[in-house]
Amino acid sequence: MLSIIFYIYVIIELTFFFILSVLALIVCFPFDKPRSVVHELSRAICMCFWYVPLTWKRRIKGLENVDKSKSYVIVINHNSMADIISLYFVPLNFRWVSKREVFRIPYIGQLLSIHGDIAIDRSKGADSMRKVTEQGKMWIGRGVSIAMFPEGTRSKSGEMGRFKQGAFALAKEAGVEILPVVMHGTRDVLKKNFMVNWRNRLSVSVLPPISVDKVQTMQTAELIDYTRTMMVEEYEKIRK
Repeated sequence: MLSIIFYIYVIIELTFFFILSVLALIVCFPFDKPRSVVHELSRAICMCFWYVPLTWKRRIKGLENVDKSKSYVIVINHNSMADIISLYFVPLNFRWVSKREVFRIPYIGQLLSIHGDIAIDRSKGADSMRKVTEQGKMWIGRGVSIAMFPEGTRSKSGEMGRFKQGAFALAKEAGVEILPVVMHGTRDVLKKNFMVNWRNRLSVSVLPPISVDKVQTMQTAELIDYTRTMMVEEYEKIRK
């Protein structure tokens, strides 16, 4: 019964903030190219989601590694859709790179479009990477960060999968730092029967950014291995 009430609450919340986001986009568009207002409304949606269940516990660490004046390519391990909601604990204005199928989900897809997130067709590798590079550099030029799942898809086992090149190629092309973020507990928000796990524990750990110098001087494969090693080590610490 409580899970049903929570689902109803989420639908009402999404409806309310969807209307506000549309209005904010229309009113602020001429003078808010980074869509900062829309982004803060998206953050409000996510904070309302995470803080309403009073039994949920959250541990957010490493925020001192974030420089709000910089743009980053943010790389996050991927366990569930809740990863998207959880990144809003990081105080940056960012745009997601997400598969186009997510943009077809009612409410969620429309909110992603209003937010200015980048939709890609994973079956068109070269075209998708070109789009990520072009739109990613455009947003970075506006002082916005780009958030990507380097694994490309959700982990089915809970272990961190192999990383693809896209995020690292974008960081090299745009000349920005890479900000690794490691999450644990997002795959356990819902139980297998779609009931809410009221005892869920979320951990979000922001690691020190990888400098522009390292991004530019390392070979892509070396940079991927370096970043993944950092993230796997932190993931193991969080799990323990």
